[in-house]
Amino acid sequence: MSIWDELTGQAEAIATVRAAAAGDGLAHSWLITGPPGSGRSTLAYAFATELLARPDLSGDLEHTTAQVAARTHPDLAVLSTEAVIIKIEDVRKLVTASQFSPSVGRYRVMVIEDADRMAERTSNVLLKALEEPPERTIWILCAPSEADLLPTIRSRVRSVRLRVPSVDDVAELISRRDGISLPEAMRAAREAQAHIGMAHRLATDEHARTRRRRTMELALGIRSVSAAVLAAAELLDIAGQDAKAITEERDAEERDQALRSLGVEPGGTVPPALRAQLKALEEDQKRRATRSLRDGLDRILVDLLSLYRDVLVLQLGAGLEPVNLAIYAELAQAAERATPAQTLATLDAITEARVRIEGNVAPALALEAMLVSAIRRVPTGAR
Repeated sequence: MSIWDELTGQAEAIATVRAAAAGDGLAHSWLITGPPGSGRSTLAYAFATELLARPDLSGDLEHTTAQVAARTHPDLAVLSTEAVIIKIEDVRKLVTASQFSPSVGRYRVMVIEDADRMAERTSNVLLKALEEPPERTIWILCAPSEADLLPTIRSRVRSVRLRVPSVDDVAELISRRDGISLPEAMRAAREAQAHIGMAHRLATDEHARTRRRRTMELALGIRSVSAAVLAAAELLDIAGQDAKAITEERDAEERDQALRSLGVEPGGTVPPALRAQLKALEEDQKRRATRSLRDGLDRILVDLLSLYRDVLVLQLGAGLEPVNLAIYAELAQAAERATPAQTLATLDAITEARVRIEGNVAPALALEAMLVSAIRRVPTGAR
């Protein structure tokens, strides 16, 4: 399998970085931008693989591909976070590591995923490294858009923009890679709105499909303020379950690995002198849980945006295919119970909820305020 097979619908971006890796227009600093699920990190690591591999050595590409996939290549340094922000101490360590010469590869490659999570002070630490990089060091940053980074950083990188892949492209990838039937892959890709990672989860995880289906049922069933409050509580619980499903198994594996590395038997007592290491791991896991909960809430809100978008499409007779085609009958009923102005107000409320949650407003309050706008009274004659 080629290192580029995990990308779909990005032929222009792939051509750009492959040409650069071959020596045509190779810059020292790169910024890969694109919407969530478009394959920013996938492109970054495929690019890194071709930069690190030595074409003069037989079989080196396959060996390098395996090392990059495992993040164990000696000339690859990666900074990623599942916390809310990237810590300045981590960037300083990466900048220090960038000064070393490559040991086995053609270049030393530094990858920062989610570079948009750097505060201004942290970004300024990175800026110094981008201004005067060592001759054989390549920086690859990933972010949703150029506007998410400081202008001073944007001026020092070469940008590669990824587009939203088509639903057909994502469905074909999911079907080929995960062995899912094409109709099922098509539904997952459509409901994920061409987000590759979410399409994979919906296609392969029944629990993820159930949580999404329940989200839609809750939103369409709100008839009063009390129902909106109860629905907000359940949506928060759904987001928590989603976050737990993603992090729980990984947290347990990390703790077991940490205990083994410290020489502690499973179920054994941790010596006081070693508790600080476990405490640091637990703090990192708590930060990841916070980020995972926020991400879970945002996925719910994106799903709700698709729901009310579909309702508005039907109300306006736009003739566009609904994202949530599987619940077309429910969409038609919802379109009859509200005016386009009410639907637009709900879409605005969902957008505002996303902003509030990102700004640290209590999620329950943000969800309650949003769902009040989704109240739809059933006409007396229809009861």
